Amino acid sequence: MTIALGHRRARSVGLRPVRVGALARSTIGIVAYLVLWEVVGRRGWFGSTFPPLSDIVATLTGAQRRPVLARAFSSTASAAGIGLVLGVVAAVSGAALSLVAPPLRRGIDQLAIILHAVPVISLAPLFIVTIGREGTPIAIAALSAGFAMFVAATAAVEAARPPQHDVFTALGSGAVRRFVDLQLPASIPGMVDGLRLAAPAALLGAVLGEWFGAPRGLGVLIVSAMQNYQIELLWAAALATALTSMIVYGMLTRLARVASRRWPS
Repeated sequence: MTIALGHRRARSVGLRPVRVGALARSTIGIVAYLVLWEVVGRRGWFGSTFPPLSDIVATLTGAQRRPVLARAFSSTASAAGIGLVLGVVAAVSGAALSLVAPPLRRGIDQLAIILHAVPVISLAPLFIVTIGREGTPIAIAALSAGFAMFVAATAAVEAARPPQHDVFTALGSGAVRRFVDLQLPASIPGMVDGLRLAAPAALLGAVLGEWFGAPRGLGVLIVSAMQNYQIELLWAAALATALTSMIVYGMLTRLARVASRRWPS
C-alpha cells in the first residue's frame, strides 16, 4: 500500500509541472500574438484597414460605441440562443427517431445532408419571404447548429457497449425502455461534445442571417461599418463575435469533460 501511494504521489507531482509548462507556453504564445498584432497595426504594415488592437479594444469598451455594440450583441445572442435550442431539439429528435424506428434512418440522414448542403445564400431569401427578416437569423442559426448536433447525436446514441445491450435483451426490454435507460445516459458525453460545436455554429449562423436584411444585430453592424468605412467599429463587432464564440466553446468544453467523468463510456 505504501508503494502504491508513493507511485500515486509521484504521478501527481509529475503531472503538475507538465500542466504548468503547457499553460505557460500557451500564455506566452497568446501574449506574443497580441503584441505582434499591436505592432503591425501601429506600424501600418497591412494598411489602414488593419488597426492596432488597442484601438479596437478602445472602441469595444468606449462609452461612445458601447451602447450600440451592446444592443447589437443582445440581438445576435438572442437569435443564436433561440436557433441553438431549435436546432438541438430537432437534431436530437431526429437521432432518437432514427434509432427507435430504423427504417426511417436513411431518410432522416439524407434530409440532414441535403439541408446542410444547400448554400445559406440561397435559403436566406426564402426565409425572408416566409418568416420575415427578424426570423431569418434564427432559422439559419438553427440549421447551422442542427447539422453539427445531429451528427454528434446519431453517434452518441450508439455509444452503449454490446455487453450492456445484451443485459437489456436478457431482461426483455423494448426499444423505448432500452433508449431511455441505456442509450440516452450513455449518449450524454457525446451530446455535450456536439453541443460545443453547435453553439459557435449557431452564433455564426445568426450573424450570417443578419447580413441579409435583419433590422439589428452584430451582422448588421458589421455590414454597416464596412460600408461606411468605420474600421475600428467593424473590427470591434468582429472581435465581440469571436470572443463570445471562444468563451462559449471553452465553457462547453469544460462541461464535456465533466460529463465524460460522470458518464464514462
